[in-house]
Formats: sequence, structure tokens, C-alpha cells
Amino acid sequence: MATLNTAFSIATGALEAEQAALNIIANNTANANTPGYTNELPQWQANDPVTIDGTSYGQGVTMTGPASQRDQVLEQRIQQQTQLEQGTGARLAALDQLQNIFSTATSASSSSSLDIGTSISNFFSALSQLQATPSSNSLRQSVLSAATTLASAFQSASSQLTQQQGALDQQSGTVVTQVNSLTQAIAQLNQSISQTTPNNQDAGQLQDQRNYDIQQLSQLIGIHQITTDGNSLTITTSSGALLVAKGQAYSLSTSESGGVTHISDFEGNDITTSLAGGGGQLGGILTTRDQDIPQMQSALDTLAFDLGGALNTANEAGSDANGNPGVAIFNLPTSASGAASTISVAITDPSQIAAAATGSGSSNDANLENMLQVQTQSIVGGDTASTYYSNFVSTLGSLVSQVSTENTAQQTSLTQLQTQRDSISAVNLNDEAASLENLQQAYQAASKVFTILDTVMASAINLGVETTVA
Repeated sequence: MATLNTAFSIATGALEAEQAALNIIANNTANANTPGYTNELPQWQANDPVTIDGTSYGQGVTMTGPASQRDQVLEQRIQQQTQLEQGTGARLAALDQLQNIFSTATSASSSSSLDIGTSISNFFSALSQLQATPSSNSLRQSVLSAATTLASAFQSASSQLTQQQGALDQQSGTVVTQVNSLTQAIAQLNQSISQTTPNNQDAGQLQDQRNYDIQQLSQLIGIHQITTDGNSLTITTSSGALLVAKGQAYSLSTSESGGVTHISDFEGNDITTSLAGGGGQLGGILTTRDQDIPQMQSALDTLAFDLGGALNTANEAGSDANGNPGVAIFNLPTSASGAASTISVAITDPSQIAAAATGSGSSNDANLENMLQVQTQSIVGGDTASTYYSNFVSTLGSLVSQVSTENTAQQTSLTQLQTQRDSISAVNLNDEAASLENLQQAYQAASKVFTILDTVMASAINLGVETTVA
């Protein structure tokens, strides 16, 4: 009878183990589309055998629990690649917007007339037409209008750069808020995982959630992570500023300085510059805000200041239609800084165009020739104004192309890593269906044992009564 009881116990244990395994398969199937979920496999362990007269007798099997199919090293590689890809992706998106400012086809002004390159050409074209009839008031008005359009083109481009910089600045503050929210969640998960699995065992879906949150954090900011005791993590920015330590989150803060948002760590240290090169969306945003746009603004300021100054000097060298000495055509600041945003036309009367040489009549065009020569003079960084602007646009295009190439390569690498991860960790419904079939058959087999044992037990109790096993 003891042997029959043992058999009943083994069969019962088998049913319980297989039912637990079936629950794991069902959970996998239910979470096949859950972001961050890692496929789980049942873990079986043979019970300790009983030895009688030197012979060992098995005592069945126990299902010790699910084991998540994850490669933590691969997870970290994906997080690192995500930081790179998101960094260049955010920068590329911003640069595309900036490139549109200087494209006549997609300019926010919806008119090629506010393209700086076109405006420069049109201004000198107006001067050339005036040269044929220097006394023509309508042609002088055309020069004045072209000068106004040129100044407006500089102002428009500078204004749009400032607007883009402001939009990026606002985005940086939003990203910091998201970072702080995720670090709080990760710290709480650290605490829950340490309490549940203090000896670095697999923490199942808690660990899935933490990995998923870290993956989301990697999209926002460059990070490093270190596994610590109690199955916890310490997370810092790529430059070393502390974000999470065990169950404690250390929030970033923002403040305004010089008209832009600066970011500080929990100790109050300004880490804005280090974050710009650290990856993630924040890195790309700050790189464009603090490096790309200021460089573009500086180039436009230099062009506006040098071109405007050269034209002012040329006009001041002649005399206007009334015989008065020429005056500056453009209002300019005392230095190049801010010239593109503040340049404006200084004269309002077409007669103030100093077409003639000093002391000559209104029909003289000697000084117009002097002004037209500005078009071919190397007045801006060793280049003509048109060449300088053309090189500026070309450089911007090359930068966009370079960042785009980097981002494409990083996306490809990230996709490959994610494919590797999915082959290990993702739920495969075909595999789950096969496992479910096997477990159902095993469950039915264990159930059959009960039927057999019931029959054997009945035969033992009812000696002399014939029984059969179906």
C-alpha cells in the first residue's frame, strides 16, 4: 500500500508541475505583444530519490519556476546602440529643419525672394540695371527695394534659427522631465527586485520592466549602468553624473542662463556640455542647440556684417543724385555679433544711392562701378559674398548627409542587435504551441496513471473480483 501511495504522490506532483508549466506557456502567449516582455521557460528539477536496499527509486519531478530567456550583455549592447542612434536621430531631425531655412524650395517664407543667396544676386543685378541710367528714380527705387529684401532675408534666416533654437531648448526641458520620471521608476524597481531576489536570481517580469525602462531611458540620455549587490543597479550619465543608486533616484534639474536652459545634476553641477556629447535624444538636441545653430548664426552674422560694411563703404565713396556725399546703405552693429538679426536699410530716399563719383552729376555712374566690384571682391573670409554663402549652404548639406549616414548605420546595427535579442528573448507563438501540445500530452499521461492506480487499488481491496484497466 505504501508503494501505491508513493505512486499517487508522484503522479500528483507531475500534474502540479505540468499545470504550473502550462500556466507559464499561457502567460508567454498572453504577453507575446507586451513591450519588454521576456520569454519564460519552465524549469524542472527531479525530486531526491529514495534508496532502499541499495536501489534508488525516483520520487517524481518538481517545477521550480520560470526562467527568463535573456542575455544581459546583449541587452546592454542594445541600450548603448540605442543611445547612439537616438542621439544622431534627434540631431538629424533638427538639422533637417535648419536646412529648410536655407532652401528656396522649402523656405518658411514660401518665397525664394527671401533666400539670402538670391537676394545678394538680385541686389547686384539692380545696381547693374541702374548703371545703364543712373538718373532713373525708378531704378534707384529698385536698388533700395533690393537692399530691403536683402536685409529682410538675413533677418528672416536669423529669426528662424533663433526660433529653432528656442524649440530645441524647450525640448531639452521636456526630455529632462521624462528622464527624472524614468529614474524614479527604475529606483522603485531596484528596491522591489532586491527584496524579491536579493541573491541576483532572475527577477522575471520585474526585471523585464526594469530593462524596458532602462531601454526607454537610453533613448533619452546617454547612460552607464553597473550591477551592484542585492540584484540592484547604479545608473549614471555617460559622463558620470549619478541618476540611480539602488532604491534612490537622483533627479536632474534645469535653470535658465544666457537665455537657454542649463541642466544640473543633483549636486547642482552644470552638466549641460557633457550631456551634449553623451548620446540619447538629449545629446542630439543639445548638440544642435549649443553647437550647430550658434555656428550658423555666427556665419550669417559675419556675412551680413562684412557684405553690409563693404557696400556702405562703397556708397560712402560717391555722391548721391543731389550731389551730397554718400551715406551708409545699411544699419549695422559695431561688431559682427548679431548683425544678421539687426541689419536694416539706413536710407529711405532713392536719391541717396551714391551712383556718381564725388563731384560728378546725377548721370554719372563711376561709383556704381565701385559698388558692383564688391560682388567679385573677397570680402568675407577670403571669399566673395556669394561664394561664402554657397559654401555655407554646402557645408550644412554635408553635415546633414554625414549625420544621416551615421544614423542609418546605427539603425542597421541596432536592428541586428534587436534581432539577436528577439531570437533569444521574444515569444515565438509556434514554439509555445508546440510546448503546449507536449505539456498537454504529459498532463494526460499523468492523469492516466491515476486511472491505472485506481484500478490497481480496487483490485487490491476487492480480492477475487476481476478488474480491467481501460
